Amino acid sequence: MSYQARPFRPLPSSAPVACCLVYLLLPLTAVGQSPPPEKLTLEAAVSEAVERNLGLMAERANISIAEARVITARLRPNPVMTVTADHLDALGTGFNDINGGGPTELNFHTDFVVERARKRALRTEAAQAAVSVAQLQFLNAMRSVILDVDNAFLDALLARESLELARENLKSFQRIVDINAARLKAGDVPEVEVIRSRLAALQSENVVRQSELRLQSALVRLQVLLGRTRISPLVEVAGDFRRDPVAPTPEELIRTARTLRPDFRALQRDVARSAAELRSQLAQGKVDYVVGTEYRRQQVNAKSNSLGFSLSMPLPVFNRNQGEIERARQEQRQAELRVRALEASIAGEVETAFRQFDTARILLSNIENRMLQQARDVREITEYSYRRGDATLLELLDAQRAFNETMQGYNEARAEYARGLYLLDSITGKAVDR
Repeated sequence: MSYQARPFRPLPSSAPVACCLVYLLLPLTAVGQSPPPEKLTLEAAVSEAVERNLGLMAERANISIAEARVITARLRPNPVMTVTADHLDALGTGFNDINGGGPTELNFHTDFVVERARKRALRTEAAQAAVSVAQLQFLNAMRSVILDVDNAFLDALLARESLELARENLKSFQRIVDINAARLKAGDVPEVEVIRSRLAALQSENVVRQSELRLQSALVRLQVLLGRTRISPLVEVAGDFRRDPVAPTPEELIRTARTLRPDFRALQRDVARSAAELRSQLAQGKVDYVVGTEYRRQQVNAKSNSLGFSLSMPLPVFNRNQGEIERARQEQRQAELRVRALEASIAGEVETAFRQFDTARILLSNIENRMLQQARDVREITEYSYRRGDATLLELLDAQRAFNETMQGYNEARAEYARGLYLLDSITGKAVDR
């Protein structure tokens, strides 16, 4: 295979030099250019998780299963058709008027079950109530997935902030290394000072690599929660930590939770379902009628056609559905107790989450108002003094360490504050309406 080079056509003499550079470098940039990273916001992450999270998809199938049971509950009993042939001359006797055998009879009998006590309507009502319970249970599973996504997104944001802080520290130490190298040439510092600063820079470089690993791990966990089967390395979280000014009081949070929490509403609906199930089982204890119709055809020496009717019913002497009725009663009591237990549990969850949020709020306020600016000023003053030769390297490293710890604590406090807000939304049920 051979390639023929195209003749080069020079640009006009009036074209600027910049156009020539673009003309020559454009193919190289097009080949080596990598796709831009995906900017993932929290809202987009939650929406994708609701649609594609594998565990949530399995929970969503419970709704379809419950709806299929409604179809079964609405069905009427099938009629039963019986075909019989009696007095067949299979042994060769020969039926006639003398021996009085036979006659051969063909019988077509059909039975229809007549349900009493509104059985079909009551079991349909119980099945429809089960659909409502399944829908609310799915919303509760969604609430848990949303909280997991919120926390994973916060972990990624915190890892991103830690990585930016580590890179900033690395740049600061690299500047110190450059300063010490210049001062060494001038004879102002001993060589050990340069070695110490280089060691500090290498340690800071290791921190950067560890921070990059934590960020990638957080992004992988986030993508797994989103239901992605192929993990993309080109993903970046966009946005900042949530910072609502004031949270409601615990009493308001408890009232909201009793209104919006899907698991609490599911248990309340389950009480209604168990009541409908009890009514259905009481109806099952009533006997049903079986109405039959019959067509009879006689052959040979007594040819005739005849119709017949029958009515039958079981005698409720032993089985009156006592076991299922008692089971339904106990399930109803169990559902009522579960509602009361969850109601008490919600109050405890709200109280604990509110205290965690309040602690995070106080901690964040203290860092912002009392520590952050002081740590920044100490680092800048010490670095300025070190450049002038008025401070030692150990003093600079100590100031840098104090600044790093303060900034890391500040980022963690911001994350905990946002985490507390998301937890309060989840406990009260607001997360599913967000």
